[in-house]
Amino acid sequence: QVQLVESGGGLVQAGDSLRLSCTASGRIFSSHGMGWFRQAPGKEREFVAAIRWGVGNTYYADSVKGRFTISRDTSKITTYLQMTSLKPEDTAVYYCGRTRGGYSRSAAEYDAWGQGTQVTVSS
Repeated sequence: QVQLVESGGGLVQAGDSLRLSCTASGRIFSSHGMGWFRQAPGKEREFVAAIRWGVGNTYYADSVKGRFTISRDTSKITTYLQMTSLKPEDTAVYYCGRTRGGYSRSAAEYDAWGQGTQVTVSS
């Protein structure tokens, strides 16, 4: 079983940047994917970005494309989400997750989640 721990959230102003980290205790295999999702109050958890652990291919939601960058450091078993040009609508709890295999935009395909980290963007 793998455990995921997110960090890096905080309160920032619109236009600022933040980098979230997700560190795994346990192996992430090349067949896995890692993803970032977010959930705002009263809304469903939504896909933000994903990366194939082995080859590093990346995928983004349209709402964050060009502003967010997902990456991973396999030696540290850590996945990052670099967020730039933040907007108030980016305010949410951000979760990282591991897929059962491959890449997915569906939360149902993820079998491990972190506890979440709050990102608040003020206008």
